[in-house]
Amino acid sequence: MPRNQFQRMVFAFITVVITVHAYVFYSLYVIHGEMFMQITGESGVIAAINKMGGVPVFGTPVPIWAVVVIEFVLAYTLENLLGSPLSFKLACKNFDPRTTHPVLFETAIICATVGIMCPVMSFIAAFLYYNYQAGFNMWTLLADWLKLVCFNFPFAFFTQLFFIQPAVRKIFKTIFAKDIKNRVKLEEKSSVNN
Repeated sequence: MPRNQFQRMVFAFITVVITVHAYVFYSLYVIHGEMFMQITGESGVIAAINKMGGVPVFGTPVPIWAVVVIEFVLAYTLENLLGSPLSFKLACKNFDPRTTHPVLFETAIICATVGIMCPVMSFIAAFLYYNYQAGFNMWTLLADWLKLVCFNFPFAFFTQLFFIQPAVRKIFKTIFAKDIKNRVKLEEKSSVNN
């Protein structure tokens, strides 16, 4: 889909905006929501987070919007430096992009991206949201990381494959419709000339 560095960065930006919001919601409500409500005695997750003064990041409560910003910056940086380049290389190791059906090749890229980004972002989340008041233990951090990978991987795989990436591709095609039309015309023209 993206043909140049600018388009790759826009594609990653759209992906990360959608993904971070989905993961913050998933993390706060599904993974930690019950615990937050038990700690505070509140009947709702937002009320519990507000009563705690925010979401604990490095042991300090921060507002939800700050969690979104922190995760966005980290995920966008990692997606551009690690996720996109490595997932494309991994997909190319198993499939030739010139001969493989585009849907199959895009699916291979999505699966490779999830396989790279899920463990990395889960480790960062385990480190950021660790219960530092109880003291730091490396084995507890690793156990928290493994737990987060087990929670996040199925969510990441299915949302990326069936919801997020199709939405990102639709938005991307809408933004770059003119460029895509011009590229298709050039490809058709070159195939006619050959």
